[in-house]
Amino acid sequence: MMHLYNSLSKQKEEFIPLDPNHIKFYSCGPTVYNKIHIGNARAFIAADLLSKVLKGLYPKVTYVSNITDIDDKIIEASKRENLSIKDLTKKYFDIYMEDIGLIGINPPDIQPFATNFIKEMIAYIEKLIRLEKAYEVNGNVLFRVSVFKNYGCLSGRIIEEQKHGKRVEVESYKENENDFILWKPSNEKEPGWNSPWGFGRPGWHLECSVMSEITLDIPFDIHGGGNDLKFPHHENEIAQTCACNGLDNATDFAKYWFHNGFLNLEDEKMSKSLGNVIYIKDLLNEYQGNHVRLALLSTQYRQPIPWSKKLLDQAKSISKKINSFLEKYEYVESKFVKNTKIADALLDDLNTPKAIRIMQDLVQSATFDPNEVATYKYIFEGSNQDVSIDDITVQEIEKLIAERNAARNAGDYALADKIRAKLSKMNVSIKDVGGKTEWKI
Repeated sequence: MMHLYNSLSKQKEEFIPLDPNHIKFYSCGPTVYNKIHIGNARAFIAADLLSKVLKGLYPKVTYVSNITDIDDKIIEASKRENLSIKDLTKKYFDIYMEDIGLIGINPPDIQPFATNFIKEMIAYIEKLIRLEKAYEVNGNVLFRVSVFKNYGCLSGRIIEEQKHGKRVEVESYKENENDFILWKPSNEKEPGWNSPWGFGRPGWHLECSVMSEITLDIPFDIHGGGNDLKFPHHENEIAQTCACNGLDNATDFAKYWFHNGFLNLEDEKMSKSLGNVIYIKDLLNEYQGNHVRLALLSTQYRQPIPWSKKLLDQAKSISKKINSFLEKYEYVESKFVKNTKIADALLDDLNTPKAIRIMQDLVQSATFDPNEVATYKYIFEGSNQDVSIDDITVQEIEKLIAERNAARNAGDYALADKIRAKLSKMNVSIKDVGGKTEWKI
């Protein structure tokens, strides 16, 4: 039995799937206009954690996470870097996939790109207009927030209260200041698509409603993302999805709402706008990917992480001790074993700090339990999927290992360390045994 905190009901609930034979989970992915920072990674590792636990419990789980590849930030970044939208988004998508792999995050089962669903988004808007739940003004199409009576059910915001403290002047074309964009015009220098309302592009909130419904159908079990997405993104998703499908409640869209806390630097939220970001690869000069993963999981997912060098050093120390213990049991398969202490901790709202303490106690007492070890490996060592590599990649790895060994034999330990770091970034771990170097991914 699993319990999860439901952001909609504001309480921890027993997780009762809509269909125990097929769990459906959607979590908002990145906007690919820059590298993800460690604060962004917190949301992706929380979703990865939940996905892994669900896959350990149920026979079939479909985990969907989208890629936003059209957005105003992307347009600005393409100008700044003098790259086409296509080249820019490919560049940062590739970096994103490499970065999450370095900290043991598995790719989702389905990863839809927004620009592959433009026709479906246009059809969705057309339906909302026919239902008189959206309206067009000079090429802009807006959703009428007033038609969804439960607006604010997730965030707790009441429309009337939102009128106070406004710092931005309301656009003159809006019927109501809370109405939000479904479609906006593009000029000749901006990316866009032909539509019944002219050349333009979709609003950000629309894409997740469309892609989650197409890939999972509704209702589905869990919708996730960072706390910062509760309002307005998820609130607007709920409103437009329910309105388009004649539904009254957020649970008719997704039954459980899953949100992770922020990552803070000295009590200040990390963000690109504040200029206080730390990128994943910056950390790998001093720490391994599994150290960073353990640091991210050392705080329960709903709580803010007080990120610091001290936290990373603690995670590094704990990871080294546990891995030294686990090296003796490499033959134990990585899998989720129910009715273990670690599994029980994870089934209680993904209590990773407790799971880590349980493993530390086992190491301290030198107690070997293959089921506890298997479950710990499954969650905290990262990937639980077979990695397929081609012959060219194997040749590259073995060439780098040969270069490292030659550097060590020549006494050039600085070069040897650089090559080892490069292998680590390729997700290759190496171990020197009896004068030979063994490696694995």
